[in-house]
Amino acid sequence: MTEGTGATYRAARLELDERVADALRDRLPLLADRTVTAITAEVPSYSGALTGQMRAKIANAVQIALGTFLQLIERPRTADPSTPLVPALEAAYALGSGEARSGRSMDALLAAYRVGARVSWREMAATTVEGGLAAATVAEFAELMFAYIDELSAASVAGHSDELASAGRARRRNLERLTQQLLAGEPEEVLLRSAERADWPPPQTLTVVLLPRANLRSALALLDEHTLESPEDLPTAEPDAELAVLLVPDAHGDRRRQLARVLHGRRAVLGPARPWTRAAYAYQRAVRAHALGIDHPADGAPLDTEDHLAELLLGTDPETLADLRVRALAPLAGLPAATADRLAETLRSWLLHHGRRDDVAADLFVHPQTVRYRMGKLRELYGDRLTDPASVLDLTLALAYPISAPPPS
Repeated sequence: MTEGTGATYRAARLELDERVADALRDRLPLLADRTVTAITAEVPSYSGALTGQMRAKIANAVQIALGTFLQLIERPRTADPSTPLVPALEAAYALGSGEARSGRSMDALLAAYRVGARVSWREMAATTVEGGLAAATVAEFAELMFAYIDELSAASVAGHSDELASAGRARRRNLERLTQQLLAGEPEEVLLRSAERADWPPPQTLTVVLLPRANLRSALALLDEHTLESPEDLPTAEPDAELAVLLVPDAHGDRRRQLARVLHGRRAVLGPARPWTRAAYAYQRAVRAHALGIDHPADGAPLDTEDHLAELLLGTDPETLADLRVRALAPLAGLPAATADRLAETLRSWLLHHGRRDDVAADLFVHPQTVRYRMGKLRELYGDRLTDPASVLDLTLALAYPISAPPPS
């Protein structure tokens, strides 16, 4: 914070009669009271705030500020004029900081400074004129006093700006910490404390969205203002193509469809909506969908994990799924590889089409008689297992992926 401008230094060279200075000092309490009265009447934001102890406190601050100005004028020319100014500037700086902490803009405080300057000068001018000061001295006195008020208001603006910047940085850190805790699945009591510390209103649900960082800013501008952004991107196989991680509040029901429209064309992965304290699960599902390499819709819509639940489930434990496939296809193990693959594909289609021969034939681009022959061979190899519900379930899961497309790893 600066200690004073050129105007302040010039104040130390103003010739002010000691008798006039004493008269001004004697009027300071009355002047301060009238200044506060005028501010209360003319600045709506302070109309009900400057009462009781607060009024006395502000009146005292006004008196000290004006007293500091007189002290500057009375100091010897050889003295450093910035020395008495420092406390006044620090007080003005603190006043601006306090306004920011109270959630008020600088508009009201600057208006108060303008009113205060006008009232102060009106009262002081009367005293200086009564004291017989020359017109040139009165004019310079006015110039210096208004410059002094400008310095105080500038210090308040600096305090207000610094407080907002500091509070903004602190809140961003708190929001980032909360996001990390949500994605890590921290206990509910931890999340509640962090949400309160970050001044973030907990929603009913959170929906995880993954999207390329290049598409992030334009999407964020259209999302709920309380959307959380992870401080860490999700790495991808492509260089310089990290995925940003967002947590969107209450994007369920109709709002989910609206979210999908916002994300259209942005190569996003849309996770499920889950109670906000269980956002970690939604994150894990979205990450799994990305890791499995599921294709994005050709029409530009986001990859909605709700449309790929079976793939996600089967991809949860690829090693177990591979073991299940080996066991389920064991009856084909003694056949030539090409023959085993054809029979396995036929069995898969037969299971998926509930044994409808013509549908299986169309699916495999073969004659229905070929299907009949292959199924006869499969019944020889599997026997009663093709009618056993437990075996049919194992086969359906094992053959969920075509033989030409092995299970995810």
